[in-house]
Amino acid sequence: MLTSTDLTNDGLRELRQTALGRPDPLGLAAELAEAAEAGRLAEPDDSGTALVLAAEIAEARHKFDAALRYADRAVAFYGTRDDGPAVTAKAAHARMLFQAGRPDDALAELEPLRPALTKHSDAAAYISAALSIGGRNRIALDWLTEAVEEALAERKASGGTAEPSSADDAGLLFFLLQQRHRVRHALNLPHDTHDNLADRLETRLANAATATQADSLLFFPQAEFDKVVAQWPALSESYGKDWEEHRARLERELVRLTGTGRTGLTVLSGTADGLTRAAADGDDPADPKSRAAYARQLSGGTSQIPWPPERNGACWCGSGNKYKKCCLPRSRS
Repeated sequence: MLTSTDLTNDGLRELRQTALGRPDPLGLAAELAEAAEAGRLAEPDDSGTALVLAAEIAEARHKFDAALRYADRAVAFYGTRDDGPAVTAKAAHARMLFQAGRPDDALAELEPLRPALTKHSDAAAYISAALSIGGRNRIALDWLTEAVEEALAERKASGGTAEPSSADDAGLLFFLLQQRHRVRHALNLPHDTHDNLADRLETRLANAATATQADSLLFFPQAEFDKVVAQWPALSESYGKDWEEHRARLERELVRLTGTGRTGLTVLSGTADGLTRAAADGDDPADPKSRAAYARQLSGGTSQIPWPPERNGACWCGSGNKYKKCCLPRSRS
């Protein structure tokens, strides 16, 4: 049974990650659709999100008629809107239409969405996924190539460097390159210039993520946390102003990483003295490089706490309370 917490924006994000592991996912899909129709979402604009999630749950269970009904209602909810959530809903609807054996209707739904490829970061994934389901990878490649060329031209016109220095620097172009690269791989096409750029950006992103994600999973037990922020007050920006916020930030980051497909996650339990020792000669222990080095050191040792614990098990933070009563709810704070 859905609770009021499930019907918030954060709750819907969590349901997207856990829905298929529930005892009755199709029942959950029906509940989501009913809640959307009855206006029981915490934010009325989340009704479209709930209906798309219901459609995706039904789709995953191969109940394509139900999936299409939910997607129909999501598209009706957004009407003529062309913002990111509306584009996501319409592309998902097209995917359901393909699976319902209505390819002409699916393409008619997708064609007006082409301009969204250079406006919304999720558009490339949803539109290309719909075309792929419909066996239209060649069309997806044409559309994505056109969008990449447009994004590169706009970058050049605005005075940007010829090649982005990172995925963040590339912005929406990065998502277009990723999806185009995936489609070309599906078509068994050889690498071209854009594929090579996608590879370079993904490598840079992975290298940056290795350092930043390790640091983001550093955990300091309460006594150690108090020492850390007392010695380096600026670290309250990175680790939280108090231990409550420190644990909440970690729990939210762990949930986020799970949503990206990461498994086998661990929390890296550190100390103020350890952070000091990890700094190179003359370096500030609060410097990001020192913190990343300390995190990498911990990730190769025994100071790792497996996550997540069982709901009724002891919480990973060491409070002595059950996880479901301690840090689990903090992911929604």
